[in-house]
Amino acid sequence: MRAIDQWFDQYGESHHNPINKLLHWICVPLITFAVLGILWAIHPWVSLIAVAAAMAFYVMLSWRIAAVMLVISLLMLLILWNMDVVLLPSIAIFVLAWIGQFIGHHLEGKKPSFFKDMQFLLIGPIWLIGALFRTLGLRY
Repeated sequence: MRAIDQWFDQYGESHHNPINKLLHWICVPLITFAVLGILWAIHPWVSLIAVAAAMAFYVMLSWRIAAVMLVISLLMLLILWNMDVVLLPSIAIFVLAWIGQFIGHHLEGKKPSFFKDMQFLLIGPIWLIGALFRTLGLRY
């Protein structure tokens, strides 16, 4: 298994354009929320199982990053818990956020990382957290 720095370096290779980076800061959390929402609409337990599986992957990379991602995931689940309608807004957010992602990658001139390896779909959210850690001088 690759170390977290290797994942972040490889993911970062296609994320240099400032507009693409900005779009990722907006769209990646929205996509994460939308995926959890779609899974929640199937059944809340499905979204909880997905969070648990993602956490298992994240803990193997960095318990600190995993802890932050767990808090974010639980906040997203709390929002979903309090929503009356989940599926249609989640689908709309998912589609619009992916359009934003593909616009960003078009501007970047590089394909999204997940075309190389589907695991990069899990790396996107923690790549943002890793950037915050680096900005704050924290170890992950």
